[in-house]
Formats: sequence, structure tokens, C-alpha cells
Amino acid sequence: MVITGKERVSIPYLFRVKEQGEKITVLTAYDFPTARILDDCGIDIILVGDSVGMAVLGYETTLPVTMEVMIHHTQAVVRARRRALVVGDMPFLSFHLSLADSIFNAGRFIKEAGADAVKLEGASPRRLELVEALVEAEIPVMGHVGLTPQSIRKMGGFKVQGTEGEKAEEIYRGALALEKAGAFAVVLESVPEELAAEITKSLKIPTIGIGAGPYCDGQVLVVNDMLGYSTGYMPKFVKKYADLVEIISKAVNDYITDVRQGRFPDDEHSYHLKKEIAGYWIEKLKEKLSRTDDQSQ
Repeated sequence: MVITGKERVSIPYLFRVKEQGEKITVLTAYDFPTARILDDCGIDIILVGDSVGMAVLGYETTLPVTMEVMIHHTQAVVRARRRALVVGDMPFLSFHLSLADSIFNAGRFIKEAGADAVKLEGASPRRLELVEALVEAEIPVMGHVGLTPQSIRKMGGFKVQGTEGEKAEEIYRGALALEKAGAFAVVLESVPEELAAEITKSLKIPTIGIGAGPYCDGQVLVVNDMLGYSTGYMPKFVKKYADLVEIISKAVNDYITDVRQGRFPDDEHSYHLKKEIAGYWIEKLKEKLSRTDDQSQ
């Protein structure tokens, strides 16, 4: 059995989980309090996803997210974690540059933000070359194939990938190539479960599924989605484990009502002067203010 509890999650730990047929748990987080809760619950990996752009910042896609945004949020998550492996998601146009510039950006996640690894999308020849270079630079890499949100313009929307033979083979070959290039894990997003199962069986590194069925070595969801803290369209693969929109809305409405009706703050939520000086101090203050007013006239 894999030891959970206080053991710090590492890449060798993840390999042991796969070898022993257990499951890896992954959620996104973008802030200190959420990351602390996830970590205390025993989550294995916290992904600081560029999904922050849609889940937190209100963008329609992940494309506007910058390195500065990602470093900022990754730092907050790293400050919170005690056990989980923290992976920083490389945003659009941060790793589409020269090898030197792309390695520099990835290095910022490790050196400035304190992350344990980076994730990047795609398995093109240039991407594979970069993965090899990052691994050579001692920067662990999580790959990502299938639906890659940064390619949304090319794909024409958030659509399931690999439902037909040619595309399925491309995704399969991409996952194998990422392993060969040195990636320690690969995310499979929005692909048929049969394809994900075959990839998982073929790889020695763990697969992390999101909309890829039950046969991956682990699963990841956007934390805002699974907590019911998102509005608008939800993909089919999202399971809501709570409805925080309803809970928060009730709390806010109760607060508004209490304030407007004078029920908050009440005595329990207010501070007081010490009883022995309250009356004396107030009278002295009034006298002092009165003298000040007389002198100013």
C-alpha cells in the first residue's frame, strides 16, 4: 500500500501509486486558503492551472493568462501546501519561444514560485524538444494531450478529441512521445475512455484524466467546478460535490438582511470599554471636546 498521511508527494511516489494500481488525486487551486484545505485533506497533486483565467479572472478562455499571473497564484498555493506536489501550468506564449526563453519561464515556476514541476500542452516536435530540454535542466514536466485549451482557436471550441481513428492515433502517439521525452506524467483531457485506457496501459508514467473516463491512473478537476462555485456551462465530465453558489448566496443574503434590519452587529459581535471607566471617560471626552470648540470660536 502507498503511504498517505504525512509523506511528501514526490515523482517517485507517483510512480509507486501507478505500480500498485492505486489512484492519484489531483485538483486545481489558485489561492492560499483553498490550497490549504486541499492539502489538509490529502490531495496528491495541486495543479495551479491557467484555468485561473476562466475560473477566477472572468476570461472566456485561458489565452489571456500571463506568466506574472501564474507566478502570483502559484506562490500563494506553495505557501499553503505541506504535502502535495505543486505543478505550475505554463500559460499561452510562455513556452512557444526559443528554448532558452521557454526554459527561463519554466524555471521561474521552480525558482520564484517554489513549484515542484510545470505542465505544458501539446506533443508537437518542438514541444517534445522543449520537454527534453526542461528535463535536462532539472525541471520536471507534466505533459497534456487531447483537448488542449490553449489550442482552442485551432480546435474551434471545447470539443471532445480522438473520437476518430486518425486523431486518436495522434493523441496516442503524442502521449508515448511525451514519456520518451522525459515527462513524468501526462494529462488526458476530453478523450474517449477506450483511448485513455489504452494509453494508460501503454505508459510507464501516470496518466491523469479529465473527461477521459475511469481507467486513467488519476483524475483532475477544476476545484471551482467540483465545488459548485462556477457559473455558466459545465462540461459533461464535471461532477459537482457541493453547491457553494447556493451556500454563499444564502450567507450573503442573510448578511444583507441582518445589516438592513439592525440585527448585525449585535452585542456578541461588538467591543466595549471597560465598565469601570466607560461613563467617566465619555464625560471627560465630552468636556474636552466642548473646551476645544469654545477655544476655536
